[in-house]
Amino acid sequence: MRLAEYIEAMSGVKVSLDAMFDVQTKRIHEYKRQLLNILGIIHRYDCIKNMEKSQRSKVVPRVCIIGGKAAPGYEIAKKIIKLCHAVAEKINNDTDVGDLLKLVFIPDYNVSVAELVIPGADLSQHISTAGHEASGTGSMKFLMNGCLLLATEDGSTVEIVEEIGADNLFLFGAKIHEVPKLREEGSPKMPLQCARVIRMVRDGYFGFKDYFESLCDTVDGGKDFYLLGSDFESYLEAQAAADKAFADPNKWTQMSILSTAGSGRFSSDRTIRDYAEKTWGIEPCRFPSDG
Repeated sequence: MRLAEYIEAMSGVKVSLDAMFDVQTKRIHEYKRQLLNILGIIHRYDCIKNMEKSQRSKVVPRVCIIGGKAAPGYEIAKKIIKLCHAVAEKINNDTDVGDLLKLVFIPDYNVSVAELVIPGADLSQHISTAGHEASGTGSMKFLMNGCLLLATEDGSTVEIVEEIGADNLFLFGAKIHEVPKLREEGSPKMPLQCARVIRMVRDGYFGFKDYFESLCDTVDGGKDFYLLGSDFESYLEAQAAADKAFADPNKWTQMSILSTAGSGRFSSDRTIRDYAEKTWGIEPCRFPSDG
């Protein structure tokens, strides 16, 4: 409720408390693939729009939240933020879709905002191209708060899987050893769903057609260095698995409890103790009492 109130105060968008709160908050960067998330949201929107009214009752409502900052001179990152706003403008004002899908961009994301967002999140996305994230501590914070992770096997997700088991999060995408081969072979044929959503952006469905051209080129311009195209189908499957689990509150709650229960290894206490023993070679020193 606190997060929903914050969203309304900040953006004017009213969101349903029954929806899945789906969050990706981190620096805006091509390798962190906020663009993959936005393309997935466009695909979800397109599916809802093309559904029979009777089918819509089966859709799991979502509030998609993206937050983060872009480096001042990083043009593609700025365009990703702009695309997020343009897509949000279209979706949030479409009465046809209503509460089934909302998209919100949180500006000036910082620790104070994180204190609202992280405990309020149901699902969090950590979807960097495998091999690019050194560690990543955001996923640990969400994990400790009982949030389920939708992630690639990259950075600290690898250790999280060791702690909670692959059954308790939604994994997808190319593995680290597969990435060089996929790049060497060049982009395979773009999946139809991915090609369709990029075409919507290219054709100006969300406005700013010329402005987004160079952004679309990073995916379907023949290079796709961060493998959005080759991971797209796997990403949609993981999203469908998350929808299915959310529709089963007992299953979701069990996964959430096990996420929190398995997060002890990522506490700062354990981390500092390890540094003290293995790196710094220092002993704990009891603070002297006044007596």
